[in-house]
Amino acid sequence: MGFLYISFLAVVQGITEFLPVSSSGHLFLMSKIFNQPDQTLQVDVAVHFGTLVAITLFYKNDITSLLSGINKTISLNFYHRDARFLHLIILATLPVICVGFVLKITGLIYEIRSIKTIGWSMIIFGLILFLADKSGQKNRLKNSWSYRDALIMGTWQAIALIPGTSRSGTTISGAMFLGFSRESSVNLSLIMSVPTILASSLLLLIDLIRIDFDNADPTVLLCASTLSFLTAMTALFVFVRYVRVYSFTLFIIYRCLLGFLILYLAYT
Repeated sequence: MGFLYISFLAVVQGITEFLPVSSSGHLFLMSKIFNQPDQTLQVDVAVHFGTLVAITLFYKNDITSLLSGINKTISLNFYHRDARFLHLIILATLPVICVGFVLKITGLIYEIRSIKTIGWSMIIFGLILFLADKSGQKNRLKNSWSYRDALIMGTWQAIALIPGTSRSGTTISGAMFLGFSRESSVNLSLIMSVPTILASSLLLLIDLIRIDFDNADPTVLLCASTLSFLTAMTALFVFVRYVRVYSFTLFIIYRCLLGFLILYLAYT
């Protein structure tokens, strides 16, 4: 896997990680088109670290609230606003942890990873995003997030373990079905991603240390991390401001077109 291709992967990961278009779908498709193997462990670790730093800095105020919530919880001050926010995030993360654990130990996580699955998921969940975007009133704001909302959105996040669905796409859809505004849906979805990306990064780092640490290249790690960080920060900035004015139609059209392209490649 060449240095130029690794840089390209990092840029694609950074751009697509937080958009409702499925980063895993893009990376898997690229490996097929360019006849390259799936990205290595060190590249995985690097790009996840870059996007984790980006989302943490972008939502630094919310991260501060979560850290304060840990302190309030330890102090048994469960009814403090920050403690409640922490508990909501934990509740929203539990479904994906439980489902991910089951898929991992049963090996199903590898069985469902195919180019056909990605193609169909891109289209089906693109249409679900369309329905969520067009149905009902969307007047709820982020601060009205409840435990019921967190559990429902957490379930949507667990569904995103299916390759090609997009974690942000499913959670944004779930939030809009609950009546949240587009901007609030995006903000809740992105904040929910922090513990998920953190857990994924730690697991990948453990695998890298255990399996492939001797082959790790500091130059590759630094370059991939930097590129994914810069592109992720840019994507976050543009995306959050975009949804304040526009609908998700552009992303839906893109998903469907890409999904049909993937299916064409899969079946021919």
